[in-house]
Amino acid sequence: MKTINNHFDVIVVGAGASGLFASIHAAKRGLKVLLLEKMNIPAKKILITGKGRCNVTNCCTVEDFMPNVLSNPRFLYSSLNGFNPYEVMGFFEELGVPLKVERGDRVFPVSDKSSDIANALVNEAKRLGCIIQHLSVSSLIINDKKVCGVKCCDKSEIFGKSVIIATGGKSYPLTGSTGDGYKLAKQAGHNITPIKPSLIPITCAGKDCAELMGLSLKNIVLSVVRRTNGKTIFSSMGEMLFTHFGISGPLVLSASCHAKDCINQCDIFIDMKPALTEQQLDARILRDFEKFSNKDFINSLGLLLPRKMIPIVAKRSQIPFDIKVNQITKEQRQNLIAVIKNFKIVPTGFRPIEEAVITSGGVDVNQLNPKTMESKLVKGLYFAGEVIDVDAYTGGFNLQIAFSTGFAAGTFVCND
Repeated sequence: MKTINNHFDVIVVGAGASGLFASIHAAKRGLKVLLLEKMNIPAKKILITGKGRCNVTNCCTVEDFMPNVLSNPRFLYSSLNGFNPYEVMGFFEELGVPLKVERGDRVFPVSDKSSDIANALVNEAKRLGCIIQHLSVSSLIINDKKVCGVKCCDKSEIFGKSVIIATGGKSYPLTGSTGDGYKLAKQAGHNITPIKPSLIPITCAGKDCAELMGLSLKNIVLSVVRRTNGKTIFSSMGEMLFTHFGISGPLVLSASCHAKDCINQCDIFIDMKPALTEQQLDARILRDFEKFSNKDFINSLGLLLPRKMIPIVAKRSQIPFDIKVNQITKEQRQNLIAVIKNFKIVPTGFRPIEEAVITSGGVDVNQLNPKTMESKLVKGLYFAGEVIDVDAYTGGFNLQIAFSTGFAAGTFVCND
């Protein structure tokens, strides 16, 4: 077996957001850092986040941040206070990446280029002396419950005082997130909570969604309701998109987090006119009907609904397409209002986990020190980012978690 003689203070496995952040802050302390990345380029997932714009963080306090964390928010309290969203913004501004705050306090680079964030992290790591190598790790070297290094897939061994696992989850495998970190954690004796997709598009029954493919609805309210008891488990206003398989977009991704365990037991309802009560919507429809009193019903909805939506809404309202508007009854109008305010979609499941924005589940937080990210089972072994059982809504929250946990690991590694 080939042996690399270099001995490092810190070996970081995974050059994504959390791994780069951990490497940078370990190197700032004068530690000798080796960053191992199995992909041909580092920070590959950062390049595709925020539709290529990179939603860096969310401009809010830690207190406002917490309700947006879906899994184990209490575990993150220490690390988020250790490096909060404002400090992340300052970090990138100091590296020469100007930022802007958009709707929902989402933070993006002014350039709208995720490559600016990725390049800033990689260049800063290199400037501080971090060595980045294109290698895949197969296992940890552990002696007497202390990590001593890693074995690589090319049969080489690399030794270090500490190892930080920052390999990401199991979503977007083309960026390198293929679940490797879970295997390494298991080898060290860690429990892995069930891995599920989070922030993921939803597949739907019927042909309506496919017929609406490409249509984006803005300022609508999407609600997820359990069929068994009528309980609403998610409801929020925002934007969504119809696709060939079902629905996607920011609202849908957030909804998916709440329905991880029960999507097949739920119905989804879209209120296309949430700013109007049923009475106000009826008055609006009557005004439109006055303008088009002699037209066929199907030709009277152009001011009310997107063109693609008209035939499907009309069909669901059970109003004949060719009836003259001046012949439509109040009862028929009520049917139309019900469809517009409660457009029903029947979900059948989720897209494959590989298409999830993030992964829910991972290394059990009860086996980690929340302040340092060090394993309670193996000395010198740390975790950062999505490999840990923490996830949050879309809006910059997950990248912030990666940065905060990466900062904690990089700050406390080799601290004794």
